[in-house]
Amino acid sequence: MARDTSESNPGRLKQIAQTYKMTKRVDSKVGLVLAAVGIVTFGVILAIGFLIGHEIYAGILGFLLALLAMAVVFGRRAEKAAFGQLDGQPGAAAAVLDNVGRGWSVTPAVAMTRSQDVVHRAVGKAGIVLVGEGNPNRLRGLLASEKKKMARIVVDVPVTDFIVGNGEGEVPLKKIRTTLMKLPRVLPGPKVTEVNDRLRALGDLMSNMPVPKGPLPKGMRMPKGR
Repeated sequence: MARDTSESNPGRLKQIAQTYKMTKRVDSKVGLVLAAVGIVTFGVILAIGFLIGHEIYAGILGFLLALLAMAVVFGRRAEKAAFGQLDGQPGAAAAVLDNVGRGWSVTPAVAMTRSQDVVHRAVGKAGIVLVGEGNPNRLRGLLASEKKKMARIVVDVPVTDFIVGNGEGEVPLKKIRTTLMKLPRVLPGPKVTEVNDRLRALGDLMSNMPVPKGPLPKGMRMPKGR
């Protein structure tokens, strides 16, 4: 048991170090911000401790709260940096979808144009979600065609679609997971499995051509959003 813990700690520390290096490349002030958060949090709690006559206990509590505050701030800035690196790159939406979490089955590149506008598909208790990535004008026709195909195969399952981007009516990359999580759950587990089986029988572009799932930064796991 102790051996397992000792072996896992270096791995976690290495991952944190890699995440910090990745974040610092994008956010050069992350170190200063974390230090400021830690010092201010510790200082405030310690000052309260002196006022009430429990500076030792306050110092211990302040140290722990400072670490917690730094972890929260670091997590948010690392998330922002990761999305910043992915934003605008081919396959970015597929990379985020792959890390949405349990309950969703994702199939990248179920449809594509010659200009590399791509539609990805996610299936979960909210039904079928088609996510377009590329030029919005070309994607609208591609999404409409894919929705018609879905309607013929699974007539009793809701199909939602949206385009990833920062324009009007589009969903920013960092909000993909939030958007999926907000969709109403209308399908029971067995129905989701049935829909997945029917759609897999169709095949997709991935079975015929290699399409990268997305450029995740080396050593970095995609955050799950908030």
